[in-house]
Formats: sequence, structure tokens, C-alpha cells
Amino acid sequence: MPEQQDQQNDLERTTSQTSTVSVETPQGEAQQEPELSVPEYVRTLVTRARSASSKLASLSSHVKNQALLAMAEALEAKVEDILAENEKDLAAYGENPEKQASADRLKLTPERIAEMARGVRAVANLPDPLGSMPKMWTRPNGMQVGRVRVPIGVIGIIYESRPNVTVDSAVLCLKSGNVCVLRGGSDAIQTNRMLAKILSDTADAQGIPPGAISFVDRPDREVVEELLKQDRDVDLIIPRGGPSLMKTVAEHATIPVLKHDEGVCHVYVDQDADLAMAETICLNAKVQRPSTCNAMEGLLVNQVVARTFLPALVNKLHEAGVEVRGCPKTLQLCPDVKPAAEDDFGKEFLSRILAVRIVKHLDEALDHIAKYGSRHTEAIVTNDYARAMRFLREVDASAVMVNASTRLNDGYQFGLGAEIGISTSRIHARGPMGLEELTCSKFIVMGSGQIRE
Repeated sequence: MPEQQDQQNDLERTTSQTSTVSVETPQGEAQQEPELSVPEYVRTLVTRARSASSKLASLSSHVKNQALLAMAEALEAKVEDILAENEKDLAAYGENPEKQASADRLKLTPERIAEMARGVRAVANLPDPLGSMPKMWTRPNGMQVGRVRVPIGVIGIIYESRPNVTVDSAVLCLKSGNVCVLRGGSDAIQTNRMLAKILSDTADAQGIPPGAISFVDRPDREVVEELLKQDRDVDLIIPRGGPSLMKTVAEHATIPVLKHDEGVCHVYVDQDADLAMAETICLNAKVQRPSTCNAMEGLLVNQVVARTFLPALVNKLHEAGVEVRGCPKTLQLCPDVKPAAEDDFGKEFLSRILAVRIVKHLDEALDHIAKYGSRHTEAIVTNDYARAMRFLREVDASAVMVNASTRLNDGYQFGLGAEIGISTSRIHARGPMGLEELTCSKFIVMGSGQIRE
């Protein structure tokens, strides 16, 4: 899989760049220390992050929002600088056709940077989740008990090439009162370094404590393994990547983990679907941006409508540059489709490749999704209310859609402002992780001298 290979390269690639840290002398003059060992480097980074945590958690919403608005302006003002660094990463990445999907995730454009800035402003305009207390109750002894939302603390985010994750993670963590330690993929090291510097420098100038946005400037694999062991200072790890990254996290993490795992997403076109709607949804789910985790990788079509629906859709998919791989029944209807291997079902292509299977009924579609899906995003297109409700009940995924594209499983599209990832875990948070998902709660008690008898 492209993402697996990218992540394996990401973990194994090392850098020859010498890393130094800047320290203050008693006279306040900055000096360059020689390169630290990996454990020393990581300890220095996370200790600084932890020291910023309590200060950040106590900042007012106004201070945080002003910092976020300034960060959005800084991104827009530094477009040329960001693109220049991005070009360095793209040049180093190469133009191998097999890397096309990954290169699309890596590439920035003025439009994508403008979208980043809009996302930052959207987060600034969202209500601050901290301090909210849904209810408070009174016990028989007169003691009042409530729960209040607080930051998680220090969050380590380990992700692949996509530079937008740097921005989304930083701003969501800042707004929710969390310090972030960002470790992006080595393929985007120049871009991520520039983005992190712009955001961090701007935040510092706006009164955000130094270290609140911390960037891991070494792409070596050993840094990831060391970061995963910092349970004294890091409260949560959010990995975003393929199976090799998840394997590394599982083997080395001593910190709680919320996984953003691979997306093997399906659309099932039911016998009672509006076929014009189904065609629009399927094209959007596959073609709009196929390199994303919420793009459709598997299409299931009810046999009742397959003959009417599939040939025209396959032609449009081909026109859009999609390689369609089909089951034997699909090949009978569409002879120009390539035969699908068994392992094509359940594969995250992250490119313009689609696996298609014709199924007898909803039960067979549900069985297929249960076997091959990754519990990320699943969709049904149907006008039958009972089947739609059954699909919603029985499909196990972070988001289940009726008559909507899988591409809509996204924090911004759901009204969360942005997202730090789409969690496929079951504990604490599932689906797009916005501000509320980056908080936890603590109990507060208001007494008047009560004691335990």
C-alpha cells in the first residue's frame, strides 16, 4: 500500500543534518550547544512542553483567540516562504508515478494555505470547551458535585507527510489548552519546520507560553521510539499513519494512544437508491481527493440495479482516471474493468484505484463491510428508510452515512472547525477529533463542612 510504504520510509529514513538546541547563559546570551543524544533531545523537548502546560491551561479564551487570529494572518503573510520550503520537500520526494497519491498529500498551494488560515479562524470563533460544566447535582448531605472540562495536558502527535496536520493540530491543541509535541514525516520536514516556526513565533508574540507548540526537528526513527516512552511528561499520543507506524506505536508506547488508522471506506448502492444521486456520491467519494483516508476504496452495488447503474458509472470513473477492479459479476457487465484480486477488497489504495463488488442484498453488503472495512467511514445510498436505519445500527465505524459521500467525515465538515484526526479507537473519542474531544473532565465538589461518616 502506498501509505504503508511511505510510513516505512518515514520511520527508517535518517537525516544527516546536525541538530542543535539553543540555551540561555546567565547573562541571557544565546549559545549553540553541541548535538544532544536522542534521549537528551527528547527529554529537553518534552520537559519544556510540560512546563508550558499549566500556564497554557490557565489562559483566557480572549488571549488564545487573539493568538489564533494572529497565526492565521501570519500564514497568509508567509505564503511564499511556505511554498519555497514545500518545493524543497517535493523535489526531494521525486516524481515516481507510484508516489503520486503521497505527493498530493505533501503538496501545498496558495489555495490550500488559504484553507489552512480559514480553518484557524474557524477554530478561533468556536466556543472554548474549557470550564464548561453540563450539570451539577446535590447529594443528600448538601454537598454539590459537578464535572468540568479541562485540558488533557501534553499531546504528542506523530503523523505522515500532510503539512496541514501541523496547522490543525497546533491550533486545536492551543484552543483546548493542550500543549502539542509535533513529529511530522521526514518527507515534509522543510514544510513542517517552516509552518511550526511561523505558528510558534506568532503564538509566543501573543503571550502564549514558549513550548506550547513544540516541533520535533529530527526525523530519525529513534526519536519516535523515545517520544513514545515519555509517560512522565506526555499524556496522550495520537498517531496518524499506516500499519508500520501503528506497529511501532504498539511496540514502544508507554503512553495512552488514540489511533487514527487506515481508512478502507465503502459505499453501498442499494436496490432502492436514487441512481443519479448514487452516481454523484460515488464519483465524489472516489475522485474528489483520492489520497485521503475518507475516500471510497470499495464500492458495493446491489445486483438489482447493477446492470442499470454500473456501466455508466464505470465509464465516468475511467474518464476521471480511476482504475476499476471488479468481481466476476462486475466483469460481465463491464468488460473493460480489471479483475479484482481477493486482497483488493480491504486495501487502502489512497489513489485512483477502486475495488467493486456486486452483492445480492443488504446482508451481503454488511458482511463484506464487517470483513474488509477498517471501521473508519461507511455509507449507504438508499430511499428505503428501514434499510437505512438498519445500516446505521449495524455498521461498526467511526461515522456511518446515509445518502452522503464518505469524504464528509471530517472535522471541518461536521462543524468542529478542524480536526486533529479521525479516531478509529473506541475509548475516549471516536471519529473526527475537535476541541471537545481534546479535553477530559475532573470532578469538582462544593461543600459546607461535610465529612464521611
